Amino acid sequence: MQDDVPVKTGLMTGEDGVTRCFWPGTLPEYVHYHDHEWGRPVTDDTRLFEKICLEGFQSGLSWLTILRKRENFREAFDGFDYHRIARYGEKDVERLLTNAGIIRHRGKINSAINNANRAIELVKETASLAAYFWTFEPPADERPKVVDYPTLVANPTSPTSIRLSKDLKKRGWSFVGPTTMYAHMQAMGLVNDHIEGCKCRQEIEKLRKDFKRPVPAS
Repeated sequence: MQDDVPVKTGLMTGEDGVTRCFWPGTLPEYVHYHDHEWGRPVTDDTRLFEKICLEGFQSGLSWLTILRKRENFREAFDGFDYHRIARYGEKDVERLLTNAGIIRHRGKINSAINNANRAIELVKETASLAAYFWTFEPPADERPKVVDYPTLVANPTSPTSIRLSKDLKKRGWSFVGPTTMYAHMQAMGLVNDHIEGCKCRQEIEKLRKDFKRPVPAS
């Protein structure tokens, strides 16, 4: 950053002349993630499960670190197929602990395996992970009238992310704290936290307006 303007506004105009949320900076892989993934509504269960796992691995690290290792994670964890991960045993844990392409943390690896088993249980109950997570889309009166940088900085969690975290923990999930769950909601499109003035904000608003929410099994 050349000056403190991006910090004040939360926006940054790149060399391509496009104004975006400032957090991806000018790093190509981060800009691509911001422009083409972050905040777009997701219903694919594998992607939802992958994101929860990666958010867990991110704990104490930057998302950019995880993003740069994401393909390594996908290869190491069988594409985040939670049915396969649920069958992992100690040999798999040891295999993963020797994989320099991922974050080698026994607790986080065991958490991914645990959460895979909990995901299977949840799908049996609700028909899909998507159907479950989208029931935690925040109501309109919980959302800020204007999404600006000070609001986002002041609110790393939300009432809904706290409820989601508590419900998942009650079901036996791990590494699913309120801040982690809010980051999951932001990334998977349950909220649109592209800052006012970002080139993606209106596009995401339209996607969310036209989006058909999945419904849990009755």
